[in-house]
Amino acid sequence: MEKISIVVPCYNEEESIPLFYEAIIKEFKNIEADLEIIFVDDGSKDNTLLEIKQLIKDKCVKYISFSRNFGKEAAMWAGLNAASGDYITIMDVDLQDPPALLKEMFRLIKEEKYDIVGTRRVTRKGEPPIRSFFARCFYKLINKMSKVEMVDGARDYRLMTRQVVDSILQLKEYNRYSKGLFSFVGFNTKWLEYENVERVAGETKWSFWKLFLYAIEGIVSFTTIPLTISAVIGIIFCLISFIMIIVIIVKTMIYGDPTSGWPSMVCIIFAVSGIQLLCLGVLGEYMAKLYLEVKNRPVYITKETNVETR
Repeated sequence: MEKISIVVPCYNEEESIPLFYEAIIKEFKNIEADLEIIFVDDGSKDNTLLEIKQLIKDKCVKYISFSRNFGKEAAMWAGLNAASGDYITIMDVDLQDPPALLKEMFRLIKEEKYDIVGTRRVTRKGEPPIRSFFARCFYKLINKMSKVEMVDGARDYRLMTRQVVDSILQLKEYNRYSKGLFSFVGFNTKWLEYENVERVAGETKWSFWKLFLYAIEGIVSFTTIPLTISAVIGIIFCLISFIMIIVIIVKTMIYGDPTSGWPSMVCIIFAVSGIQLLCLGVLGEYMAKLYLEVKNRPVYITKETNVETR
């Protein structure tokens, strides 16, 4: 019988783990496939690992525990590396990814021959309005800048064939933005829409600042347009400066009074300096990513696991 592997990144989720396990086991009674659940403990500081170990009496439950917190991207990468199923999905342990969709996702891949069946939220009920606004702005911005399409509201929750996952595992970069990587590999994709579901327990680990940094990670990973924009802005300001120099020279020769206009000059200096610092910041962000890549450090370090090496 074919097997479905579920990769579950966990960070301080001791309350959610038993609820998630019960929901998945209940759902799989209606799915004709073997089950593998891979919990990835991302250096949790609570009893997350203990709760996971309570479940390993069930042979379908595997776990990987990191030596420290490496982030959700690293946890997903580790889980995909460890998954042995014919079909693999990634799910949040807080049940914001509805298990009830799994049966339909499996059917679409089996019967309609899709390679990926992804999910996307059509509402953001329960989120702060300011976060929803900036999330929509981010997707509009990155889709204009990048050649890889990012679907607004898309979740990491998607069922993929083994071929798709093997393709993703070939992308070994250190700075990972999985939503972009899933789109980058292509393949025939079907999207299932659903309304936002609130967490069953615990609190979100994604603050506005963390989401902002994650958005920058996505932009830097999948487009070099910010570098082009910086160059264009530099050229524009050079032209403006050249024109203004000519204007000042002509004005001084005709009217004299070279000491006037200090307030406006100070404003111009501040504006140009700000643009220069912005462009340097954009360049520095790309250089920082390059610096991290060339060091070739591992994406994660495993402290303990019951997953057999494939």
